[in-house]
Amino acid sequence: MKNHIVSALRLTLVMLIVVGIYLGIVYGGSKILPTQGNAEIINHKGQKFYANIGQEFKSDQYFHGRPSTVNYNAAGSGGSNKGPSNEEYLQTVQKRIDTLRMQNPEMANTKVPVELVTSSGSGLDPDISREGALYQAKRIAKARHLSEEQIKNVINTQTEKPFLGLFGPSKLNVLKLNIALDQLK
Repeated sequence: MKNHIVSALRLTLVMLIVVGIYLGIVYGGSKILPTQGNAEIINHKGQKFYANIGQEFKSDQYFHGRPSTVNYNAAGSGGSNKGPSNEEYLQTVQKRIDTLRMQNPEMANTKVPVELVTSSGSGLDPDISREGALYQAKRIAKARHLSEEQIKNVINTQTEKPFLGLFGPSKLNVLKLNIALDQLK
């Protein structure tokens, strides 16, 4: 019995050290990121928004982000846990494709970017791909009475390159992109 207690205490001590080192590495690594591991808060038109959390935009004048399985509720983050062979999931994605094509009729024969019809694991992804933004450019140009070239210029200026030029794809934060659209006029 005494041997088991001593072994358990040793294992506990070793695990505390290992986990402590791991947490130190994660915390230290977060401090080299652009936001230093903190939320990015944007004040716009007297309101406070978190750029790190997906927002819902329904108007034709704005870019739409990824769908959310949690209705953009940051307190209840989570995915649907339905796989690509689940009938209900496939029907949901098909409805999203149909809605997206209805909202963007001039893109009817264009491949739909996957992130515009599937939610992320958290349901709160704030970013879309460049292709996802370009897919919506004609609709927004028409709704805002601007040229498509002006919308593409906003997309180009708001495109975030991969971290250190290596990690991850190019992306656009939907909130920042829509604020940039508002600042055009």
